[in-house]
Amino acid sequence: MLRIMHGARVLGRDDYPAALDVCDLDPLTNVFVAARLLEGGAYATSSALGVDDADGLRSLCWMSANVVPVNADDAALDAYAERLRRHQRRTSSLFGDADQVLGLWDRLQRHWGPPRSLRRRQPMMAVSTAPLADGREVDPRVRPARPDEVDLVLPASAHMFTEEIGYRPYVGSDRDYRRLVSALIGAGQTFVLVERGRVVFKADVGSVASGVAQIQGVWVAPDRRGQGIAIPAMNAVVQQVLDFYAHTVTLYVNDYNEAAVRTYTSVGFRQVGEFATVIL
Repeated sequence: MLRIMHGARVLGRDDYPAALDVCDLDPLTNVFVAARLLEGGAYATSSALGVDDADGLRSLCWMSANVVPVNADDAALDAYAERLRRHQRRTSSLFGDADQVLGLWDRLQRHWGPPRSLRRRQPMMAVSTAPLADGREVDPRVRPARPDEVDLVLPASAHMFTEEIGYRPYVGSDRDYRRLVSALIGAGQTFVLVERGRVVFKADVGSVASGVAQIQGVWVAPDRRGQGIAIPAMNAVVQQVLDFYAHTVTLYVNDYNEAAVRTYTSVGFRQVGEFATVIL
């Protein structure tokens, strides 16, 4: 257990190298926070709480639209909860390592009220072997979406979000959500399969850091499900991500989504951890 010095504190720019070091203690689990730090540079540390022991920073907690604890034991979770419950909630979810997320939620739920959804068991899976090296089928039609295809991708992204979260990603104006989709496409991190002018498969690389790339937003058009396109399409995504982004690809999936778990297992993913998500 960490012997916390002075409770949780908001991190500053000088904490940037140490924050990255904490994430690197488990790069597969912590790729989301590491990627946000790398994208924002030293100024991004102001979006995190940290706890120290006698040797320096030993845990942190990302606290923007998503709350994500990193390397947090019970003492650190107590410190984070003390800070978080005193402030007005501005987050849409808690997610990450299941033990840490569920421990933090146990400390916050009486202050923050009931969640929209509590997903306690989400296998975190990883693959490092290229599909082509294993002789697995790769759909050659899967490619990065082009910047001029935002309007083509946006309905698929919104449909995926609504299915997964339970409500639309925007109300009234789609400007902010469109900007998010555009940013992923512009970075070359949205992969699509287009048939007859519409997206029938989509997957995003949501985070890249420390040789790890995390896939999110996997979606197959409802009328194409059960027709055998998901496995070769995912193989194509994994192949391209391993070729150009990272040496390990990860994702996490709801344990009750048995079809998705079977698909990812067929693509070569194996469970290496367990996540939990609290949707607020």
